[in-house]
Formats: sequence, C-alpha cells, structure tokens
Amino acid sequence: MTATRNLKRAAALVALTVLLAGAGSLLLWVPPAGAAAAGTTVVPGGVMQWGLIAAAAATGLSSLAAGYAVAGVGSAGMGTLAERPELFGRVLVLMGLAEGIAIYGLIISILILNRLG
Repeated sequence: MTATRNLKRAAALVALTVLLAGAGSLLLWVPPAGAAAAGTTVVPGGVMQWGLIAAAAATGLSSLAAGYAVAGVGSAGMGTLAERPELFGRVLVLMGLAEGIAIYGLIISILILNRLG
C-alpha cells in the first residue's frame, strides 16, 4: 500500500511540474510578425517575470520530484542489493530513470529561458 501511495505522490509531482512548465510557456509573449522581421523583439517586464518564475518552478519541482523518487528507489534498491548483489545493474538503471525527472525539468527550463531571449 505504501509503495502505491508513494508512486501516486511522485506522479502527482511530475504532473504538477509539467503543468507549471506548460502554463509558463503559454504565458510567454509572441512578438508580432513585423517586429520579428525588423529584428526588434522586446519582452515586456511582466512576461519576463512570469517566464523566470515558470523556469524556476520547472527546475525546482522536478528536482524535488526526482529526489523523492530517488529516495524511494534507492532505499528499495539497497534492500534488494543486500539480498541479491547480482542485481546491481538493474538497480542502477532504475536510479537513473528516477533521476531523469530532474533532467526533463531542466530541459523545460532551458526551453523557457531560450524563448524569453
């Protein structure tokens, strides 16, 4: 029961991270076609502020979710390795998958910051 509840919490954190990153990217200002042709793209202050908040939230929440996932997988993996050390490779892959959540959030943050200019 506890593992299922922890998995649901981790999934909820990941969903929240994706939602905030998506909302942040929707708040970004798209310059008019004439401004892009002239080479003058100025991002308003309010849009810049929300974009930076969205980038920070994407990185921070995905890192929290990754830490939560690594804590669960790491403790279970250590218990597994204590009984069956030959499963080290599989446990290492599972740890990498859990850490991938933070990398996805970082990529979203980079995309948001590139869009801001």
